[in-house]
Amino acid sequence: MILIDTIYQRVLALANKEQRGYITPQEFNLFANQAQLEIVDSYIFDINQISRLAGNDKEYSDISNSLDEKLGVFKTEALINSTGINNITGASVYPLPVNLYQIGSVFTSGGKEYDQLSPSEFRKIQLSQFTSPNAQRPACTISDGLVHAIPSGTVTMSYLRKPSDVSWGYVVINNKALYDPNPSKTVNFELHSSEETELVYKILKLSGVSMQRQDVSGFAQGMEQLIKQQEKQ
Repeated sequence: MILIDTIYQRVLALANKEQRGYITPQEFNLFANQAQLEIVDSYIFDINQISRLAGNDKEYSDISNSLDEKLGVFKTEALINSTGINNITGASVYPLPVNLYQIGSVFTSGGKEYDQLSPSEFRKIQLSQFTSPNAQRPACTISDGLVHAIPSGTVTMSYLRKPSDVSWGYVVINNKALYDPNPSKTVNFELHSSEETELVYKILKLSGVSMQRQDVSGFAQGMEQLIKQQEKQ
């Protein structure tokens, strides 16, 4: 976890240096949530890239383990019951979790993993009795915001949930916004503590674009790229 007030104060200190501009709490919260999602997306992208690389297995394994650890807080599972049968696919349909960010695996009640197919592939395998899904060859597809699966029954979905929306809570006293740590107003970042510096520069970059200050956004983008280069060394 990263305390949102720590990030807020650092961003304001950098943005206000030499009177470069002021970031309102509302703007900060908007940029903070965008930055958090960008960092989570980068984890997913990097893991996908590593899985395609060949070479130093130990090196890539270490990087993968590190990314996996950072994503751990967002990994979850849910038992989901079917809401009925789709007349077109002939499959049982299941609603996706409301906090879904990226789906992982889907398992039958017996523990077998469904083969996840594209809608066209799913329809194609149903045309032959030799490839049609069954209890031994479970298959599913995602279409229209639903999981279509054969066979039916309660399924277990493993997935990455969307990070909770962060919020720098505040009260206004004498026309000035003052930090309010009350949990009903303030929500901290769920990211790994190692992402603190990158968060600051990502938010500062977005703020610079909003304020139309190329010096702010350019500085922040340069620092962000430097961090990424250092991480790869």
